[in-house]
This record gives sequence, C-alpha cells and structure tokens, in this order.
Amino acid sequence: MGGVILYGSPISTCSARVLLCLEEVGAEYQLVPISMPTGEHKKPDHLARNPFGQIPALEDGDLVLFESRAISRYVLRKYKESGTDLLKEGNLAKSAMVDVWLEAESQQYNPAISPIVYQSLFVPKMRGGTPDQAIIDASLEKFKKVLEVYEARLSKSKYLAGDFFSFADLSHFPYTKYLMVTPYASVFESYPHVKAWWKDITSRPAFKKVSAGMLGS
Repeated sequence: MGGVILYGSPISTCSARVLLCLEEVGAEYQLVPISMPTGEHKKPDHLARNPFGQIPALEDGDLVLFESRAISRYVLRKYKESGTDLLKEGNLAKSAMVDVWLEAESQQYNPAISPIVYQSLFVPKMRGGTPDQAIIDASLEKFKKVLEVYEARLSKSKYLAGDFFSFADLSHFPYTKYLMVTPYASVFESYPHVKAWWKDITSRPAFKKVSAGMLGS
C-alpha cells in the first residue's frame, strides 16, 4: 500500500489528531494499530519510531516522526497542494493567528480539559477505576475560565484563527469529542458561540469518519 504509515490507535486522542489531518487533505495512508494495553508501545520496534514510547508515530519513506502536532504539521505541508491549506503559511498574519490558537490549545485548553476526560471516561472505561471527583471539579473550574476566553474570541470570529477553518480548530477535536460523551458535556451550554463552533467543525466529513473509531461512538 502506498502513502504514509501511521502507527497508533483510533481511540487515542493524539492519533485522532493526525488521522483528522490525513482525512482532511485526502492523503493515502495506512494505520498500523499499536496496542497500549499490551505494552506494544514500549517494545523495541516502536521505541525505534518514538523514543518516548508513546503514540502515534509516522513513517514516510526514510523519514520517521513522532509528536502528534509535529506530525500533523508535516502532513498538512506535504499535502497542501490537495487544496486544503490548514496552516495558512502563505499569509504571515493568518499563519501567526493559527499558531497563537494552537498554542492556546496545547497550553491552556488541553491541560484543563484532559483531566476531566481522563477521570470521567478513561479511568472507569479503560482502567476499571473510580473517577477522582476532586480532580474533575478543579479542572472544570479551570476549563470554564478557558471557555470564557474562547467564547469572547468566537463571538467576534467564526473560527479561532479568523474567518477560516484551520489546524487551530482541528487540534481541539480529540479531547472535546471525548468530553461530549461524559456527564460534563453540558458545560458548553453556557457558551453559545463555542457550542456553535463545535457543531460547525464536527459536521465536516473527516471529523465524522475519525469520530466513528473513537470511544463512545
């Protein structure tokens, strides 16, 4: 099979980020499943691809990449000629705004939302444990403060980086998708512009396809 090879799992948030990029640009790719429950990600073959023993990793000929945001940028640059330009690197101002909201996602949004998802979804479903409500409650308060900033931004702009869909929007998908299958999905009800933005981006065919392979679908 031609195209790039992605080593990961469709239920992994980081793998889902890359899969979305591959689907958005219409790339030919092969997904090679890596089982984290069996420790496959810590075995020598995979450590040669990702020395941190995480997923995903991507192979394109002799090039091997790890870290989902870096892989995603590579995919979006490689297949930019497909007509899907999600980085806007031909426009300095637009690309800077994409970068700003990608940083907001990784440094503000993700640290607030991920403990909620981990405790309320991954702990009971994948680890058979009991969620730590204190962690959930503290993270929800942090997340609401982040959502206030997002609500203000999206009240002035259709998408995060501007009036165009970009990687900045896409990168928020994996954890937000999982939040929506937890008891805390209703948090978006207090932020109508965020709610409308989420409805918009999840209507895209690539999002529907990748979502189908994730938990709770």
